[in-house]
Amino acid sequence: MIEELLPDTVVAVESYGVPDDDPDTALFPEERALVDRAVAKRRLEFTSARVCARRAMEKLGRAPAPVPTGERGAPVWPDGLLGSMTHCDGYRCAALARTGDLASLGIDAETHEPLPEGVLDSISLPAERDRRRALAAARPGVHWDRLLFSAKESVYKAWFPLTRAWLDFSEADIDLVPTHVDRGTFHARLLVPGPSVGGHRVTGFDGHWRTGDGLVLTAVTVPAAQGLSGGSGGGEATPRSRHDPPDRP
Repeated sequence: MIEELLPDTVVAVESYGVPDDDPDTALFPEERALVDRAVAKRRLEFTSARVCARRAMEKLGRAPAPVPTGERGAPVWPDGLLGSMTHCDGYRCAALARTGDLASLGIDAETHEPLPEGVLDSISLPAERDRRRALAAARPGVHWDRLLFSAKESVYKAWFPLTRAWLDFSEADIDLVPTHVDRGTFHARLLVPGPSVGGHRVTGFDGHWRTGDGLVLTAVTVPAAQGLSGGSGGGEATPRSRHDPPDRP
């Protein structure tokens, strides 16, 4: 389902239902060491996302390889590849591309339900909340608060590999645009100086979103050297908020 949000240069592998991959056999030793002391749910989520990543590697003609974690827990991809992983209850996904095709890539998945009480005010700007209210009135079938949160996570995952720096929720203003009942686009205007990609200063990130099967999915990509007209991005990074679903890979 998430492939609909991504360019053809990206390979995505999704997994649904309860994860059942065995960490003892599905993980490389260096990966297994990262979750040896984790609770069972975290071990299964970590493992299932990496199983998806290795299937995506094979689709790109690469041998399966470990995906350890680096700075801020961000996945460390094999040379020549970049990617993004996400999971929520009942869903895991990995999206990968060759480094020559993209500069960065970020995806996020959330359950399609309202955010907990009080979270929206913590993760959004006043202008974003105003737009959310208008969207909710016009299209009440979408949980726009959860979608906004997911878009912000994809933006952060896109930002981090390009900067190796924090991006606060308040440092990007996201405008969600519905194009159909269950999908659309979004633009994130950076409120802090952005990275330089291919000789162009990135001032924002463009993405796509959709809902379906009880999920909210968002994705952001940026070309390696061209097409940067004040938007787009890519990459994958660790979660940054107490409000994020815990232990996302």
